[in-house]
Amino acid sequence: MNIVLHLLLLLITIIYSYLEALVKFFIPQRRKSVAGEIVLITGAGHGIGKLTAYEFAKQKSRLVLWDINKHSVEETAAQCRELGATTHAFVVDCSNREEIYSSVNQVKKEVGDVTIIVNNAGTIYPADLLSTKDEEITKTFEINILAHFWITKALLPPMMERNHGHIVTVASVCGHGVIAYLIPYCSSKFAAVGFHRALTSELETLGKTGIKTSCVCPVFVNTGFTKNPSTRLWPVLETDAVARNLIDGILTNKKMIFVPSYINLYLTLDRFLPERALAAIKDIQDIQFEAVVSHKTKMK
Repeated sequence: MNIVLHLLLLLITIIYSYLEALVKFFIPQRRKSVAGEIVLITGAGHGIGKLTAYEFAKQKSRLVLWDINKHSVEETAAQCRELGATTHAFVVDCSNREEIYSSVNQVKKEVGDVTIIVNNAGTIYPADLLSTKDEEITKTFEINILAHFWITKALLPPMMERNHGHIVTVASVCGHGVIAYLIPYCSSKFAAVGFHRALTSELETLGKTGIKTSCVCPVFVNTGFTKNPSTRLWPVLETDAVARNLIDGILTNKKMIFVPSYINLYLTLDRFLPERALAAIKDIQDIQFEAVVSHKTKMK
């Protein structure tokens, strides 16, 4: 095809896409039903995972909850059962590949084929690079990204056969922009965003358009993992707000979910503004949290 025609079609596609987005902004999108879907949520004993489990319970999904803490995951499961959802709780260490594969086999035997995956489990060690222990760096990547690979690989084949499912990656705004004293965390979340985007592309290339993907990228969330976070421009989010945005994005098949949504504008500016302007924005933001720097705990 002539290159001019290709460019013309590209222009038409761009205009159409923007007009479609404008219409969707004013017209509420139709929400799909997840009633009866088997939903696996990792890190379900605490924070975003726990509140996301509650949201799926309200939607009458069948829940498979994973967490390394037995008491916490069973507490979440009990609450979900009170909300009317069939719920199964498993103690799983998401940093252990063999334990993940073993638990997946157990889920298949006891519950059935998972149709929605919420890769939520995560960890963070706020510290400068030299103060971060080697095992902390390894653990960060094992939980924050490698677990996504093992879980998705193990659960994807039945979804591929049926061309049906939804894979959710819980990442962070730190998967798009960096913050000092969080090098391993930011790196792992960049990897998580890349995992989501590459998986989305691969599924589309394979023609498996019935398998949807979503990636949620919140700013600081009050989960307790980061001590005393604060910033002038971003809110410190509560877990229930993130969970509501996440379930809304899943029900509308939204690929990238920023919480709050205006963070997307900031990330767009980050690509185009000169370095001096970005440095000025950083000063205005005044991001603070407790971190270990040179082996001493202090506020950034």
